[in-house]
Amino acid sequence: MIELLLVAAAFVRPLERVSTLDPALAQSVYDCRAVGLLYESVLKIDYAARPYRLVPGVCELPETSADGLVYTFAVRPGAATAADVASSLERLRDPAIVSPNGWILKNVDTILAEDGRVVITLKRPQRVFPWLMAMPSASVMLPDGSGTGAYLLESWRKNHKMVFRRKEPVAGGFDEIRYLVVDDASTQWLMFLKGEIDLLGEVSRDNWDAVVGADGRLDPRLEAEGVKLYSMPTLETMYIGVNMLDPVLGPNKKLRQALNCAFDFAEWNRFYQNRVVEARSPVPPQVAGAVDDPFPYAFDLDKARALLAEAGYPGGIDPKTGRRLVLTLAIGRASQDSREAGELLAAFFARVGIKLELKFYTWDAFLKAVNEGRVQLYRMGWVGDYPDAENFLQLFHSKNVSPGPNHSAYVNPEFDAAFDREDFRRCQEIVREDCPWIFTHFNKANSLLRPRVGGYIPSDFPYGQEAYYENLGD
Repeated sequence: MIELLLVAAAFVRPLERVSTLDPALAQSVYDCRAVGLLYESVLKIDYAARPYRLVPGVCELPETSADGLVYTFAVRPGAATAADVASSLERLRDPAIVSPNGWILKNVDTILAEDGRVVITLKRPQRVFPWLMAMPSASVMLPDGSGTGAYLLESWRKNHKMVFRRKEPVAGGFDEIRYLVVDDASTQWLMFLKGEIDLLGEVSRDNWDAVVGADGRLDPRLEAEGVKLYSMPTLETMYIGVNMLDPVLGPNKKLRQALNCAFDFAEWNRFYQNRVVEARSPVPPQVAGAVDDPFPYAFDLDKARALLAEAGYPGGIDPKTGRRLVLTLAIGRASQDSREAGELLAAFFARVGIKLELKFYTWDAFLKAVNEGRVQLYRMGWVGDYPDAENFLQLFHSKNVSPGPNHSAYVNPEFDAAFDREDFRRCQEIVREDCPWIFTHFNKANSLLRPRVGGYIPSDFPYGQEAYYENLGD
């Protein structure tokens, strides 16, 4: 049984497991949510603005030199100093820490703290650099390890519950934030119905029909309770990554193309109850610069079979064994949803004669296996750090190979050159042809909120947003 002590000033929601509270090591959205309560980043993204815009964080918005190489950040009056900001950023490229987020400083030459300002000099102009300073990994850590965020960590029972306490109570706000680990979607749903949690951040497939009727409207019983349904397209791209170091898949582009042609998006969309958007490239369609041309390797079984034959596996038969080609998909969580999705993917590939085996990991073990290249195929997602095509395409740059975000170890000098000159259309043409991923979908976000919470706005950048929620009472 889940232990709950609800009080009017506590905001409660389920959340996946948090692995770390160190901004330099945080990789998952869940890590970043917790980090956002404890720490403030150099800059912030206004989560309520559309289009999104940058606002001051620990520092004011920067001054930029005429050549675009020098950014000067004035530190805002408060608990942090210029030295704190500089040392926090330097942690991202400290070889002793091995930060998976160090890629955000790949283009940085020097970071200097001087007279209440932080002066950052780049190796070459990078127009999106200020957006990088709003990422949770660019959070400022004080010398004692604490942050300047609105909350303190009061308790953390791993795999069970995290409790955060507001440093200074704010009239009409929530003094306490509780993140509960509740693996079972049905349990989450029942807890929401009973009022034990305030926000259901994602409605599971199993419960969708109980939330939304055939007319697309919220169930009248929930509506009568004042529950609100929020839906929005997201900057979350989901994919099946290919380990390009794998001796079977890495050198065989035709095989990778065939796997994309075998992926049945229409059936996949039905599985997710029409709550996903078809992926034609790695860049979400609402992001400027996204390619919307038809994907040359979209679902087509005849083409998949022809490509398999060209790849050396006619009928899906491995000539080395005389049997079906066997591929292995790594999955980072053994939930009912992930198992059913994995089984559906296996059914897709079985149509062209390929046997897909599923291997389930704990999340931490999964990340380690992916980063170390010990997987063949892996299912993963990427949530945009800032609303620009560059952020999604940098997942394919050779400089970002694991432990950076290029988990597929994809290396293509032509892609790197196009990326470096910011020809993002050409970048998308290249990866759509090379298929280092099986492009599956972009997520839509559907959340349910109880009426006691005000100030909630769905956002792709919700880190620390709870500090602005309003406690409207029961």
